[in-house]
Amino acid sequence: MDMQEWYLEYEIQKNRPGLLGDISSLLGMLSINIVTINGVDDSRRGLLLKCTNNEQIQRLESILNTMDHIRVTKLRKPKLRDTLAVRHGRYIQRDADDKKTFRFVRDELGLLVDFLAELYKQEGHKLIGIRGMPRVGKTESIVASSVCANKRWLFVSSTLLKQTIRSQLIADEYSVDNVFIIDGIVSTRRGSEKHLQLVREIMRLSATKVVEHPDMFVQNTEYTLDDFDYIIELRNDPDEKITYEEATGPQMFDESSFSGFDF
Repeated sequence: MDMQEWYLEYEIQKNRPGLLGDISSLLGMLSINIVTINGVDDSRRGLLLKCTNNEQIQRLESILNTMDHIRVTKLRKPKLRDTLAVRHGRYIQRDADDKKTFRFVRDELGLLVDFLAELYKQEGHKLIGIRGMPRVGKTESIVASSVCANKRWLFVSSTLLKQTIRSQLIADEYSVDNVFIIDGIVSTRRGSEKHLQLVREIMRLSATKVVEHPDMFVQNTEYTLDDFDYIIELRNDPDEKITYEEATGPQMFDESSFSGFDF
């Protein structure tokens, strides 16, 4: 019989020596395997488990609910946020009103790269937007996560090293296994009609597309924020405001500071 994965998270009500050992022994007696265990945020532990049937989990839940020293907060099939929480020891912050918006700070670039890599591994169409001030690490995180996911990345438009504005792709670059990177400001402010037509073609591919500055992108194209599956916000610190004055100012397109690629 195939093994099923589960995620268990509990909050410690009263810490005492041997508490984790007791829970591990209980899991062993129920023939439930521990895959990974880690502290998650303050006073919580998360465990990725494997077992052969649901009855084992039902017995586990009924026994855990009788224990005074812990309170079960989650017992479910693992979601991506659960897996990453155990791996990194903290949950990804999620917008309370917009569930598809996730927030990171620069100190969490490792967690962001891991999160994006897991999204890239999922097959099919995926549109991801990334908000953030210049030089906060947006493009670098996109590229690093492509490496982690063993995906090829393609800059459709970018200002990472030189200004890049693609107007065509060669045949093998249309692969659905590629990650297509679009700078929403460069594409809409400097892109020709031929470039924008290429963007539309890429949008129709059943592949992963990552758009930097999605708000500027939707202001000047037929797309809306509802078309995005995920919105990532990356800040230098939690209180930083994301604005577009610096990103859209003349210095961004100063031809004297760099040469551009337009092909």
